[in-house]
Amino acid sequence: MPVLVMKFGGTSVATLDRIRRAAKRVGVEVAKGYDVIVIVSAMSGETNKLVGYVNETSPLFDAREYDAVVSSGENVTAGLMALTLQEMDIPARSWQGWQVPVKTTSAHSSARIEDIPTDNINRKFGEGMKVAVVAGFQGVSPEGRITTLGRGGSDTTAVAFAAAFAAERCDIYTDVDGVYTTDPRICDKARKLDRIAFEEMLELASLGAKVLQTRSVELAMRYKVKLRVLSSFEEQSDDAGTLVCAEEDIMESNVVAGVAYSRDEAKMTLVSVADRPGIAAAIFTPLSEVGVNVDMIVQNISDEGRTDMTFSCPTDQVRRAEKAMVDAKARGDINFHDIVADTDVAKVSVVGIGMRSHTGVAAKMFRVLAKEGINIRVITTSEIKISVLIDRKYMELAVQALHDAFELEKAS
Repeated sequence: MPVLVMKFGGTSVATLDRIRRAAKRVGVEVAKGYDVIVIVSAMSGETNKLVGYVNETSPLFDAREYDAVVSSGENVTAGLMALTLQEMDIPARSWQGWQVPVKTTSAHSSARIEDIPTDNINRKFGEGMKVAVVAGFQGVSPEGRITTLGRGGSDTTAVAFAAAFAAERCDIYTDVDGVYTTDPRICDKARKLDRIAFEEMLELASLGAKVLQTRSVELAMRYKVKLRVLSSFEEQSDDAGTLVCAEEDIMESNVVAGVAYSRDEAKMTLVSVADRPGIAAAIFTPLSEVGVNVDMIVQNISDEGRTDMTFSCPTDQVRRAEKAMVDAKARGDINFHDIVADTDVAKVSVVGIGMRSHTGVAAKMFRVLAKEGINIRVITTSEIKISVLIDRKYMELAVQALHDAFELEKAS
């Protein structure tokens, strides 16, 4: 039988009624002739509660025990979903990560999937099981300990299963009905996209769009897994939601596919750094070692052997970045006069594969922002993306103005 992967997020399984609703959707696909692998998250709010218990019990916790605790939420949901399906006379059973087994690295709380053997589940399909309900977000390390994949890891689990079982498609059910040109809460003209390329979705996810976890999109792109993002709360048709697929599967698209934003950005500047070969490595290696996620980087022109180095990072990593730089200066690895952090900025980005073959996107973006009186602090570009740092108070205005300027409310 063809295999379909269906993933239900926390809001989709938040109550027993919602689990029943999700189970009915699974039943529809079983009736179409699919063997179904259902990936479930913990019930909404459950993981946060479990993380709170761990932090209250042991602030400097053992990461192995942390994983043992926080992975339990998915186990509960998987069991309840399997029971619900059985009550509907659909042959189903639950699977925990170690039972599949989902083989991962040993990096507790941020493990990566290395292999998903298909033998155990395929054997059960052969014996008449129609639905395998798998606890998402978790796996097992080479040492035999439970691991977790990091927040949003159930998306990654779903895509990895779709790749391993050569599934026809991977449906991600969530509380939104697809991928939009921008956040509808900010721009009432935001339009749901029927299709979006992997590269565009990857950029949007990494730039702040919360629909899909970045690693799941990376996996889908690598293994050419067709992803469909759907709402758990609306009636579905065959063309519902948004299909995330290869660029060649999209007939024609707008130059810009979407506008993304991130509120929680900080701009950090090392003032008057000694400019010499290797200085960038001396700055960014210690930042990497302490887990600071650096994004935009700008180096000023050198003047009398000194320069300013500016970079952006999440606001919750500013103190860690400052300490890493002060420690590096104390060791003599770098020399600078001051470090200045501005936590009142936001990142706004335009994304689109059409930018590869169309000129003038950057100029248009900058003209729009200038017309609105918005000053650009930092700029960075890639083949299909342009990002700017601006004052946070102008973020919503910038998103709305760019959405209008690129006429994203119109289909291609």
